[in-house]
Amino acid sequence: MRQKIAAGNWKMNNTLEESVALAQALVDAGSPSGVLTILGVPYVYLDKINQIVAGAENIEVAAQNAHQELSGAFTGEISVKMLNSIGVKYVILGHSERREYFGETDELLLAKTNTVLGAGQIPIFCCGEPLAIRKAGTHITYVIDQLKNSIFKLSAEDFSKIIIAYEPIWAIGTGETASPAQAQEMHEEIRKAIAEVFGNEIAEGTSILYGGSVNAANAKDLFSNKDVDGGLVGGASLKADVFVQVMNGF
Repeated sequence: MRQKIAAGNWKMNNTLEESVALAQALVDAGSPSGVLTILGVPYVYLDKINQIVAGAENIEVAAQNAHQELSGAFTGEISVKMLNSIGVKYVILGHSERREYFGETDELLLAKTNTVLGAGQIPIFCCGEPLAIRKAGTHITYVIDQLKNSIFKLSAEDFSKIIIAYEPIWAIGTGETASPAQAQEMHEEIRKAIAEVFGNEIAEGTSILYGGSVNAANAKDLFSNKDVDGGLVGGASLKADVFVQVMNGF
């Protein structure tokens, strides 16, 4: 059975005090049975938040990015060695905002993925299409090509460790959400593509999350689809009461 996951991406939000209060509220609520909760925390809070969730069952933290090199003269960047030193197990890679604002390419993201895997961490690898591609009806080809040009080049052993997050760019922070049918369609196509490259066993074992204006009102409908294994949640993950409802949406 695939892992059910409620992942929150806090992005560049909250003070330390607000972050601590949010994490503590989620720990107090507890992750539902059978659900892995992952908190995508800003770098400067990772150590503190990891200490808060350390004793909680099925709650982990994730970095929102990592550099492809292990060390060096890369001012302002964070390495997987640094993340390992504070016990971070998950790293979000390839978020559409990283691709768009910082020019991250499929080639670069493959390098980052290899570095993260080499450090024993688990990538949450993002993919997704902009509105123009969706309107043109080429969204499936676009997303599968993102995967073919990056993580489909991994070995089967390495790929089997990855979590995928499908995030239609037109639905991120816009209030627009892919319908449950649209989400299921893309997740099913991604799983089919995985099976073609790595086989059915790995495809059926890969958790594929939906990201794009997931909230308390729509989580249950989205997560009820057979190929949607959870969500990568943005704004709704910043409010404990709302995110708890998302966590309980399975």
